[in-house]
Order: sequence, then structure tokens, then C-alpha cells
Amino acid sequence: MTAQKKITVTDTILRDAHQSLLATRMRTEDMLPICEKLDRVGYWSLEVWGGATFDACVRFLKEDPWERLRQLKAALPNTRLQMLLRGQNLLGYRHYADDVVEAFCAKAAENGIDVFRIFDAMNDVRNLEIAIRAVKKTGKHAQGTIAYTTSPVHTVEAFVEQGRAMRDMGVDSIAIKDMAGLLTPFATGDLVRALKAEIDLPVFIHSHDTAGVASMCQLKAIENGADHIDTAISSMAWGTSHPGTESMVAALRGTPYDTGLDLELIQEIGLYFYAVRKKYHQFESDFTGVDTRVQVNQVPGGMISNLANQLKEQGALNRMDEVLAEIPRVRKDLGYPPLVTPTSQIVGTQAFFNVLAGERYKTITNEVKLYLQGGYGKAPGTIDAKLQRQAIGGEEFIEVRPADLIKPELDKLRREIGALAKSEEDVLTYAMFPDIGRKFLEEREAGTLVPETLLPIPDGSTATAAGGQGVPTEFVIDVHGETYRVDITGVGVKGEGKRHFFLSIDGMPEEVVFEPLNNFVGGSGGGQRKQANGPGDVSTSMPGNVVDVLVKEGDAVKAGQAVLISEAMKMETEIQAPIAGTVKAVHVAKGDRVTPGDLLIEIEA
Repeated sequence: MTAQKKITVTDTILRDAHQSLLATRMRTEDMLPICEKLDRVGYWSLEVWGGATFDACVRFLKEDPWERLRQLKAALPNTRLQMLLRGQNLLGYRHYADDVVEAFCAKAAENGIDVFRIFDAMNDVRNLEIAIRAVKKTGKHAQGTIAYTTSPVHTVEAFVEQGRAMRDMGVDSIAIKDMAGLLTPFATGDLVRALKAEIDLPVFIHSHDTAGVASMCQLKAIENGADHIDTAISSMAWGTSHPGTESMVAALRGTPYDTGLDLELIQEIGLYFYAVRKKYHQFESDFTGVDTRVQVNQVPGGMISNLANQLKEQGALNRMDEVLAEIPRVRKDLGYPPLVTPTSQIVGTQAFFNVLAGERYKTITNEVKLYLQGGYGKAPGTIDAKLQRQAIGGEEFIEVRPADLIKPELDKLRREIGALAKSEEDVLTYAMFPDIGRKFLEEREAGTLVPETLLPIPDGSTATAAGGQGVPTEFVIDVHGETYRVDITGVGVKGEGKRHFFLSIDGMPEEVVFEPLNNFVGGSGGGQRKQANGPGDVSTSMPGNVVDVLVKEGDAVKAGQAVLISEAMKMETEIQAPIAGTVKAVHVAKGDRVTPGDLLIEIEA
């Protein structure tokens, strides 16, 4: 085999490593102090943005993600900055019009991104074309990405064909993105060898170590011609993260593949992040170690922890194995989509509903309906025809690229957000996440941005959050013989008679909103809301938030008609009328928190 020049490295410590292990909660204040050393290592790039970082900044950390990017660019002048972009989905959970995609890529490049890793959850290359073209227009590096998965329809030949199509679109390199840790060493070698034989572009390997074999996969990839590997500093490596940077640098040292990176400097950086990781202990997942079950259920680590939290809310954590067994069945019904955002949430949430309802597809989420209609692109395999008919009925199937049906929307978004947007970047923040984006911009305007509070470090030291919230107050509460540990971790700004409290109940984060007595509007348990027990009472089967109420008092409704839309696990679900009749009362409004059994709407036969 022909020896090759040194292997180049991207470190994921500032993005995917803490997204995989710490729910994307690392703050900019913990990144900037180490940037001077990171900038001296000699990385090909540092992954710093995209994925869930944008969402987490706005939703939880109350940081402007664009300002984070600008600060990192200033602190890392000698190193390429890289982001993960979901093709036509950008950083949100829907397809955007082409003008939004073009504007976002231009602004990301202007603010500091040098390398765009562009993927589509369906591996439908039609959904990559506009983003690739927009990145190339900025003169930055456009990396076409294969979302790796296994199924009867995902063959080496199919992946090579996708690689050719992306090459023809003008990408600068090809990435194999193994988001769940499904690659095995010899399968990796076969795929890399086939890609290098057909496509004259650099090949990058990105593999999560969930099954414990990612470092072996990277070595086989290198032996078969791969040019580049993704790693994570050892203090945030392995498990659902990536192979350790120090380990791979040491393994390749003194070989034809030597990375040339400064191992001693990386070790110093590792000690820094060892201390930083302790600060975020409250966000550590219970599913961070080696788990070879991923080779069967294909569930990424972040998805497992999300499902565990939802099941815990339902008091059904003991049913996790049933959900994990149901996920591959749902995936087969949907034509074997790769399990990566947003399809991982689509498949996982539907499996969750199937198990908890005790009946498959009794409730079908809006996202599954849209998927089955072709709204996310072409499914890799054959969709179950009966399920498709059940979900979309006589509605028209989408054959074209989904974004072809979306009219230009950037001007509309500018009008909607109005004066709250002080820049084009603010408009794009609103575009990605309309509700939380607007809330962020409103709180920024009012000077009331309050980030989550960090809990004390278990060894007795404390980690004070930005914003000076300090340590929490802890209570142990007994309810009917059950004991609960409750930490008040933060208090939001009081407004309109309401008070927001941030709690951790037995380690689970929760936000509770209080009004004066008899007007309790949030938190676990439903407060003063009545319980549904009549034939016309509308309720929900899982906790979530009301996205929209579709009826009002006095409306006539049919049995099965959608009366409101709720959101849970980032997925929306229509809640239907159980009987035909007249709406007698509506007890919820948009934005309300609801829990199973709550009486939401009353319908009189």
C-alpha cells in the first residue's frame, strides 16, 4: 500500500464533544481562555459552531451565537473554524426557502466560518445543492457529507454514487459522518477505498465512539487512503463523543501518517477541559459509555438521553428497552432514513408514542406525516404503503425537491421580527427558531437575559454561572411516602404577575411558571387544571407545550378533527376530538405547558 503524507485533524472539543456528552451546554466564557493554546496546536480546523450549539445558545445559555462565533474567530486567528450545517434545514428543524439558505451561509462565512460540513438527514443530494452553491460563492470550503448508516439499501455503491453527485456539485472534500457509531473497522476500509478509487477529493472520517471501535475505524480508514480524522480532546472523548485526540496523535506518531501535532500542548489543553467538564456535571448523560447496542438500534447517544428524559417524565423509564426495540421497526416502515437530526427525532418520537399508547401509529406526529408525504426529501428505501395511506390520506405526494415549493421568505421574516432585529444576523436567529428566537431578542432588548444556573460541583467546590446566580437551594420533599430531591437552580424575571423558577427534580431540569393562586400555569403536575374523564374531554398522552389551539368555544367539530397542536421532544402532534359535537370550553392557550390527563378542551355531544 502506498504511504501517504501526514493525516490532518479536526478537533470537535468546542462543538460536537460537549454536544455529545454535556447537552451542548459549554459556554463561551469557558472556551475563550484556552483558545490561545488551541490556536497553536496546528489543527486543520476546529469545529466550533452549528449542530445544536445555535439552539442551546439561544434557548438555554442566553448567548448570541453570532457573537460567540465572532469572539472565537478573533481568539483563533490561525486556525480554520468549521461548522455543521443541515443542508436545506440549516440549523433548524424544517426546510427553508433558498433565499434564507443563501443569506445564512453568507453571514456565517462573514462572521468567521471557513469550513461548512453540509449534510442532509435523508442523504437526498437535492437538499444540499443550494447550500453548497452558497458556500462556494463565499470562497469558503464546502464539504459534502455522507450520513453513514446501515440497512438493506445503504450499500458501498450507493454511498459512492452520492459522493459522485456531491463532487459534481463542486464540493471541496467528502466527509463520512458516522453520527451514531455504526462504522466497523473493515466496513470503514471498504467504503474509504471505494470512495478514493472513484473520487479525487480528500476524504474525512467523523465517527462517534459509542460502540468502542471508532479509533480502529479511523486507523483502517487511514490505511485505505483517508486524508483526515475528527477527534476530541481526551477529557471529553470516547463514548458518545469521538476518539481522543492525544490517543490518535500518539498512535500515528513516527509513522508515514504522523499528524505533526504538538502532543504535549494538547495534553495541557486536556487538563483544562478536565476541570471545565466538572462545571457541567448536571448535564452529563447516563448513556455516555460504550454501548454496542447502537449497532442494532442505531440510536445516537444524544437521542438515547433525550428518550430517557421523556420516559422518566412519564414514569416509564422501565420501558426504555421497548422504545429501543421499536425504533428499528419504525425506521423500516419509513424506508430506512439515517438517524440524524431531524430524522432521529422523527423516528424516536414516533417509537415513543407507539410504545406508550400500546398501539402502533395510534397517534402519528405531524413530522412523520410530512416525512411520509415527501416533505423532507426522497426516502432511501421503500415506505410502508399502508402507513403512508393512513398518514396522508388523499393529500398529494411531493415528488420535487421540497424547497421548490417554498416561496422566498427572507423579507417576510424581516417584517415579522421588526425592530427587535438589530442586524441581519438577528433576523436569521429568528428564522431558525421563531418562538425562542423572538423571546431571546425580546429579553435582550429588555436587558433580562438570564442563563441557566450551574449546580455546585459534587466535590464541594462551586461553579457560579455567568449572571451571578450562585448556588442553588436544596429541599428534600416527601409526598405520599415518595421522597424527591428538589434544587432551585435559578429564578427568572417576574413579569405580568408570573414568576419563572428553574428547578432540578431528582437531577432532571424543569422550568416552573407560577401565577397567583388558582392560576397556576406550568410545571410538572398540571397545577389547578382539571383532569379529563368525560367522553368529550380532550387530553394529551405526554407532557409538552401547546403550539396552537385550532378551535374556540362554540365551534362544531367532527370526531377525529384536530383541535390543538402540542410539541414534545421538538416534534409537533395534532390532538384530535374524541367525539363529534360542540366545543363547550377551552382551558389552554398557545404556550401553555400540559401534562398527561389534563383537561384541555371540553366537547359536548
